[in-house]
Amino acid sequence: MKDRSVRRRSGFTLIEVMLVAGILALLAAFVVPRLFSQAEKAKIDLAKAAVLRNGSIGKGLEAYKWDMGRYPDTDEGLAALYQPKSKRSDESRYDGPYMEGSFEQLKDPWANAYSYRCPGEVNEDSYDVWSWGPDGKDDGGKEGSDDIKNWVEK
Repeated sequence: MKDRSVRRRSGFTLIEVMLVAGILALLAAFVVPRLFSQAEKAKIDLAKAAVLRNGSIGKGLEAYKWDMGRYPDTDEGLAALYQPKSKRSDESRYDGPYMEGSFEQLKDPWANAYSYRCPGEVNEDSYDVWSWGPDGKDDGGKEGSDDIKNWVEK
């Protein structure tokens, strides 16, 4: 005689599946926001790295000044760092381009153009360069501003 009372169970019950889904949702609720905040922090660090004196823009401006004896003025802007030597027949000392790529590619991590002013209003003896930060707006130097600048507010 065969014993019919012993059966092998295979698969998961609905309650077990829902319990696992609930645990995964709970974990995601804690992990996903941290990932997004880390991504935003990385973008801020990239923008800082570009605008500070030892950043890519700062190094390009210093190389320009080394050759030309001055920084590009506000009207020339950061585009002056990208001009090929052949376009600068008026300046025999110009040895650019001082940055790789094209001026159109020079964007902050939020795809906005960097702002430049020379002579600077804050750095009067050199230049001011900044990004409006994640919100893309001028915060006017307010406390808690997300603007990223090559100067420290006083």
